[in-house]
Amino acid sequence: MIEVTETATNKFKQLMERKNATNKAVRLEIKPGGCSGFSYNFDFTNDIAENDKTWEVAGIKFVVDPRSYLFLKGTQLDYVDDLMEAGFKFINPNATASCGCGKSVSF
Repeated sequence: MIEVTETATNKFKQLMERKNATNKAVRLEIKPGGCSGFSYNFDFTNDIAENDKTWEVAGIKFVVDPRSYLFLKGTQLDYVDDLMEAGFKFINPNATASCGCGKSVSF
């Protein structure tokens, strides 16, 4: 399971309204690249494969492919906005290291 906090869900709703994507799902994924080896990524999509994991939080549909799910299982996705940082934050128990900005991770 991937937990999406209320704060993150509210931010996704704002972004979806701004991008005119309220009828789309949020795809979360891990992609090769970044200074630690892999990068967190998300996008709005209507492309959902049969073997994708899907769930809904507060009216927003989330989707993740099976390979990314192996890396993201148990992760909490939050949104922070304070003096030191602003943005989505992945709190991933599977990560062995991450870069300073938190956007890149290794397993």
